[in-house]
Amino acid sequence: MQRPAISFEFFPPKNIEATFRLWDAVQVLAPLAPRFVSVTYGAGGTTRDLTRDVVATLHKHSGLRTAAHLTCVNATRAETLAIADAFAEAGVTDIVSLRGDPPKGSNGFEPHPEGFANSIELIEALAETGKFTQRVGAYPDPHPEAASQQASIEWLKRKLDAGATEALTQFFFEADTFFRFRDDCAKAGIDTAKLVPGILPIENWNGARRFAESCGTYIPAWVSDAFEKAQRDGREDLLATAICSELCTNLIEGGVDKLHFYTLNRPELTRDVCFALGVTPEVSLEQVA
Repeated sequence: MQRPAISFEFFPPKNIEATFRLWDAVQVLAPLAPRFVSVTYGAGGTTRDLTRDVVATLHKHSGLRTAAHLTCVNATRAETLAIADAFAEAGVTDIVSLRGDPPKGSNGFEPHPEGFANSIELIEALAETGKFTQRVGAYPDPHPEAASQQASIEWLKRKLDAGATEALTQFFFEADTFFRFRDDCAKAGIDTAKLVPGILPIENWNGARRFAESCGTYIPAWVSDAFEKAQRDGREDLLATAICSELCTNLIEGGVDKLHFYTLNRPELTRDVCFALGVTPEVSLEQVA
């Protein structure tokens, strides 16, 4: 089986304890030589400053290629581009360009009167600067706000045409979900080599189920039944490793060569799955000598 290229997503910490947990997660996963690591933005832009600080610190001290999430929420165009310029000045030139989730309790996304109306406007503006490599989000299951899956795919094509070089998908539970999505994207004229499956190792089934329901991810009955039984028997971690490893193996056997892991700052399960795929720590000659 081909060894996949991998990348990892982290989220910015909100307190001292969480800061240590994030750094521990980076230390555990960095030896696996990811293509890049990304750092998220909170809903409504609530972690804007934390994201900026974490990205700059990771870039400076970890030696990892670091990508910053950037959204259109609650900011003017000038403010958003100033944040992007600050990333560039810190040496960070990888951006995950997103519309962004609206603030909790709101009725949906409302563009700032002086801000970007959507992700395409953001992508185009960043592309015009010539400073950034951009990645975007994609949805193998229909986006909750999309009129149809075809409409969602057409929007993805517009994002890629606007200047993005890669699309990181929302997580899913079965490889066939991604393969169907890949086929539909190909029919729409999208270069499917730009599609990177997003993988969620399930640390906590109750939380993963709520997350899936909120973002429109289809939950197969067999997955729900298996985790409910595993929770009763105390075998949840073992099941999670097996299911995630099998999902990734099926994707690789279907022609996928890149995987993006949503770590939730808890690295052990992601590390174990990577090991099962043949992705092991890279040791330099100096360390061996």
